[in-house]
Amino acid sequence: MRSAFDFSPLMRSTIGFDRVSRLLDSAARVDEAANSYPPYNIEKAGDDRYRISMAVAGFAPEALDVTVKENMLVIAGKAREDQSGVEYLHRGIAARAFERRFELADTIKVVNASFENGLLHIELVREVPEAKKPRQIAIETRAVAAGPQIEHQHAA
Repeated sequence: MRSAFDFSPLMRSTIGFDRVSRLLDSAARVDEAANSYPPYNIEKAGDDRYRISMAVAGFAPEALDVTVKENMLVIAGKAREDQSGVEYLHRGIAARAFERRFELADTIKVVNASFENGLLHIELVREVPEAKKPRQIAIETRAVAAGPQIEHQHAA
């Protein structure tokens, strides 16, 4: 069971995080049942390396589509029509069409996709451009200017 969170105190001291706010709002509204197929893992493979492994039993690599557009990774599977004429008494291996979306940070790049033993693996790396890496800012000092000269008048 999800509860609604109020992130407004957080937003009072942040600037330019509108996208994060939208992500938090949409995450609070996610229907878990709708997002259970196909199952997947997100693994941290190193300091700047990640891997998404998705169980896609019943899908051939040709029936899968991995697309990156802007900051969105979309993994889709196209259901194939069953032409074998088999009558199933129980069909527990789902082969229905799906589309799974992952929001990526600006610094995350998809570098590879592979298929092995019914698992689709997507390799991701964090590439921080030089312009976004921390940099030291020099602090300038200026000589203090002499204040206004006050003339003293002497009484004669």
